[in-house]
Amino acid sequence: MFDMRRREFVTLLGGAAAWPLAARAQQSERVRRIGMLMTFTESDPEAKHRIAAFREALQRLGWTEGKNLRIEFRWDIDADRIRKDAIELVALGLDLIVANGPPSVLAVQHASRTMPIVFTAVSDPVAMGIVENLARPGGNATGFATAEFDMSAKWLELLKDIAPGVRRAAVLLEPSNPAALSQFVAIQTAAPALGVEVARIRVGDESEIERAVIAFARSPNGGLIVTRTAEAIAVRALIINLAAQHRLPSIYPLRFFVEAGGLVSYGPDIAQQYREAASYVDRILKGEKPADLPVQAPTKYELVINIKTAKALGLTVPDTLLARADEVIE
Repeated sequence: MFDMRRREFVTLLGGAAAWPLAARAQQSERVRRIGMLMTFTESDPEAKHRIAAFREALQRLGWTEGKNLRIEFRWDIDADRIRKDAIELVALGLDLIVANGPPSVLAVQHASRTMPIVFTAVSDPVAMGIVENLARPGGNATGFATAEFDMSAKWLELLKDIAPGVRRAAVLLEPSNPAALSQFVAIQTAAPALGVEVARIRVGDESEIERAVIAFARSPNGGLIVTRTAEAIAVRALIINLAAQHRLPSIYPLRFFVEAGGLVSYGPDIAQQYREAASYVDRILKGEKPADLPVQAPTKYELVINIKTAKALGLTVPDTLLARADEVIE
C-alpha cells in the first residue's frame, strides 16, 4: 500500500513539474498581434513590394501569419485619417505597431507613449522629436531613418550635375508634413552657392499640381526636386508625366520613380529597411524594448539614372556621374 501511494505521489509530482514546461510552450506559440500603419493606398505597387519584403523577413525569423502572428493593416495618406487609424490600432491592444513615415509615427506617439513602435522611412527622427538620440532612443519608438535633413541638399547638387543649365528649381512638397518643410529648408540653404532660385509647389490634388507645374515651366531653365514624403509618392505618376511633358529635368528621392520613367534619384533602399524592421519586431516580441534598440541610418544611398529619359530631355549625362551610379536604366 505504501509503495502504491509513493508511486502515485511521484507521478503527481512529475506531472506538476511538467506543467510549467507545457505552459511555457503554449505561451511561446500564442498568436502575437502587430499593427502596420502605412501612408500608402493599399493598391500601390511600392507598398506591396515593401510589405512583401517585411513578410519574407518575418517568415525567416519564425513568424508566420495565421499561426503565431496576426497583422492589422491601416492604409491612408490623409493626415486626419492617419491620426484616426493610429487611435484605432492603439485601442486594439496590439503588441507593437510598425509605422511608415513621420505622419504615422507621430500619430501613434500622440495616441500612446507606451505602445512599442518600429518605424521606417523617417527623415531625421531626432530633429522631429520622435527619439531622444539615435544610439538610445529613450521612448517607445525606434527604427530606421532615411537621412538627416541636410542630405536633401544633395538632390540640388545632383540636379545641377546632370542638368547644368538649371537656374530655377521647384520643390514639390506638402506644407503640413514637417519632414517636407525641413527638406525644403536644407535645399533652400544650399541654393545660393549653386546659383539656383528655389520655389515651392504644394502637393495637393492633381489639378492643383498640374496648374502649378505648368505655370513654373513657362519660364526657362527650370527643374524639379521631389521630396521624400508620402504625399509625393502617392502622385508620382502624375509628377513624372508632367516633368516629361514640360521637359523639366527632375530629381527624385527613391529609385522606383526612375524605374517609372523619372530622370535621376538619390536615396536609400526602403524595402531593405522593411527587412531590417522585421528583425526589430522579432526582438521586441521576444522582450526587448524600443528605448534600448538604436535607430539605424542607411549605410548606402543609391544613385539611379534613366538614360532614356535623359536623351528625351536632350541631356548628356557626364561620365563622372555615370561612373558613380549604382544603376543606369537604358
